[in-house]
Amino acid sequence: MTTLQRRTGIALWRQIADQIRQVVLSGMVANERLPAEAELATRFGVNRHTVRAAIAALEKEGILRAEQGRGTFLNESKRLRYPIGQRTRFSSGLQSQAQTRSGKLLSSKTLPAPPRVSAALSLPPQTPVIELSTVSTADGVPISAASSWFDAARFATIADQYAATGSITASLARLGIDDYTRKSTAVEAQHASSEDLDLLALSPGAIVLLTRSVDVDAGGIPIQYGESRFAADRVELFIDNTG
Repeated sequence: MTTLQRRTGIALWRQIADQIRQVVLSGMVANERLPAEAELATRFGVNRHTVRAAIAALEKEGILRAEQGRGTFLNESKRLRYPIGQRTRFSSGLQSQAQTRSGKLLSSKTLPAPPRVSAALSLPPQTPVIELSTVSTADGVPISAASSWFDAARFATIADQYAATGSITASLARLGIDDYTRKSTAVEAQHASSEDLDLLALSPGAIVLLTRSVDVDAGGIPIQYGESRFAADRVELFIDNTG
């Protein structure tokens, strides 16, 4: 664990939570005991109240659990492996890891394509697109929140199809796209926004993995541009070059 930065504007408890989270993600064993609050307070040079706030945030996320009289332990939870390859699909990608997988439409709207969206979909600037906001769950646990954009002229009813199916793949199939492939995926890590904290049931300071992706049809024409935020403590993104 590294020294805290006291003049960055980032609360000390949040920095501590981030560092503990990184230690957990890099190899703590399930049910391993965290050092006592007093030891952590000394190690970070803060009071126990600050450490307690960090631990409380990680408990809310389900990463840690406190046991009266025994201490704080790492919860036994396995991160899902989400494959990213030529045919990236939420449901089939997690099929062997979760009994239930579902998607929920939060909202949809038609708007002039923002520059990044028109560029990704190879559309003229300001072309009308449909934006879907969705959240996906596995075994009832929120895994990712996403914004997806489609050419409004080609996919006018995509929102209705998704509301009925809970699946982008099934929705596209209903609209004549029987198969599509992933053209590109970019990945970065960032702190969850206030909206994603609510959608993914995370605590302040939680990390999400942001993917920006473009899918194309059989003719190589872009059909979907998506920005998905995955809860980093629940999912690992696996680059699958086999398909």
